[in-house]
Amino acid sequence: MRNSDGMRHPRGLIIVCVALLAVACVPLLSSARTATTSVSIVNNSSREIRNVYLSHVNRDDWSGNQLGDSTISPGQSFTLNNVACDQQQVKVIGEDQDGCFVSTVVDCGSSATWTITNDSARDCGGGGGN
Repeated sequence: MRNSDGMRHPRGLIIVCVALLAVACVPLLSSARTATTSVSIVNNSSREIRNVYLSHVNRDDWSGNQLGDSTISPGQSFTLNNVACDQQQVKVIGEDQDGCFVSTVVDCGSSATWTITNDSARDCGGGGGN
């Protein structure tokens, strides 16, 4: 009799531990389902785009350069795939060869195309810079 009781107790403990582990993993699984989008950046300006960053829409929390060692020359395009979105929109910022910035906001969950032209408003930090 003693052996049969000893076998049931560890089994019950294992079942309780597995149930607790499953409950603890639920928040991790729900946050792993972050929406993604892709952004095709088309450079129809006369300036080379040297850096592209991502940010939350209402914050200045820029990511690292998304182009790596690449640039987007005039007349060329570059697609950012699997851009993670933890909100409904994401801000995309481009930096040109003069150190000026252009930006747009794209909706998450669907692919977007952003066309940069010579008429795109540039922020060169000193007031003006087109």
